[in-house]
Amino acid sequence: MKIEIDSNSGYCFGVEYAIEMAEDELNDSGSLYCLGDIVHNHMEVDRLAAKGLKIIDREEMKELRDCKVLIRAHGEPPETYKLAVENNIELIDASCPVVLKLQNRVKGSFDQMEEQDGQIVIYGKPGHAEVIGLTGQTQEKAIIVMEDEDLEQIDFSRPVTLYSQTTKSTKGFYRLKAMIEERIEKAKGTFDVTDFKANDSICRQVSNREPSMEKFSQKHNVIIFVSGKKSSNGRALYGVCKNFNERSYFIGSEEELDLDWIKAGDSIGICGATSTPMWLMERVRDYIQEKMVGQAV
Repeated sequence: MKIEIDSNSGYCFGVEYAIEMAEDELNDSGSLYCLGDIVHNHMEVDRLAAKGLKIIDREEMKELRDCKVLIRAHGEPPETYKLAVENNIELIDASCPVVLKLQNRVKGSFDQMEEQDGQIVIYGKPGHAEVIGLTGQTQEKAIIVMEDEDLEQIDFSRPVTLYSQTTKSTKGFYRLKAMIEERIEKAKGTFDVTDFKANDSICRQVSNREPSMEKFSQKHNVIIFVSGKKSSNGRALYGVCKNFNERSYFIGSEEELDLDWIKAGDSIGICGATSTPMWLMERVRDYIQEKMVGQAV
């Protein structure tokens, strides 16, 4: 039995940076508020909670005064920063630089679209923390598109500027782009490039993992994909694994592992999302090794 942990899996730099900032503050003060789960992985959230990290939502933040609150990698809308000033809250801003840059681009495009009676469309998951931060740059006027039927919200006779949540699928983005182009042409009888601007704003730390995951999933008989259930990036990357290896299984921790998935002599690949800590993948590996003692090596 051979077990390999994918060296390309694990935290992206944005998540790693946020966790480092949280741990630094916790080491100094022993407690810290965090607006939303610091990462979409309940195992890591529980580990940091044991150190004093307290997860709050936006309603709870409204009741806080004179304290410190961590802004996670997903970023936040302008209203959060305004509230912090009003309540004398010190923000420890761990927003990912890629997300901050995208927020600025969306804000600039929104101002232009307002002048042209145009629309900002964001390919992303409604209610996702990053998407909330992005729509906040548009006075909540952005149109969120996740499924094909969501396209019905768009007026294709008016200009459209498209962006993507940074962790969405590249293939999904370009499929959506093609669909919008077709509908603009159908609505106007012709397609003018000035009617539509498509901005591929997917983080390359995420998109570059897709081809890497394709190769990794084909190297092994069994793929154990470790990720939090809330991670959209995790679901997308798991889908890549499943597409290239039918014996791919999604788990949140070693407790969800079914050893019947593994046969003697199998080559096992362990991988995860950009929100999956390396220590958790190592724990899954150790669990398999411990439980499969006596199997052929």
